[in-house]
Amino acid sequence: MEANLFQWTDGFSVGVQEIDEQHKELVDLLNQLHRAIMERHGSEAARRILDNLAEYTRTHFSVEESLMRVSNYPDFERHKQNHEDLIGQVTALQSKLDTGEAKITFELLHFLKVWLTNHINEADKRFGSFFASVGGSQQWAPHVQDTMEKKKWWWKFW
Repeated sequence: MEANLFQWTDGFSVGVQEIDEQHKELVDLLNQLHRAIMERHGSEAARRILDNLAEYTRTHFSVEESLMRVSNYPDFERHKQNHEDLIGQVTALQSKLDTGEAKITFELLHFLKVWLTNHINEADKRFGSFFASVGGSQQWAPHVQDTMEKKKWWWKFW
């Protein structure tokens, strides 16, 4: 049985290294959640992974939105609203998990995978093309690359 829910390929690349690396981390966290459910690690373990995924998603959205603001991305407001809608849905889910009204299920995993796939392939790729067209850097700044090589969870230190 396949242990991964989502297989990253270069076809998901938006052409901006910072965003692509963060997307890979989101895919990894989604796969960790999938494995936790498949291997029956328990609801507490799955919840910890979901919480890490939600926290990382917020951080990722902040980075994307910062790049959009500095590049004067014309579709910024709509893209930001997509982010806020997902964060609202995840926050509501976390509240339902806290009260026992919901459980982490394969349907949730499917929703997150479809949302992430569609968002990357549509909204994020549009931004990646725009970012490249205005001369945005496609590579990490050297000091960020050094930090990433030293710390797997580099995003917690921003």
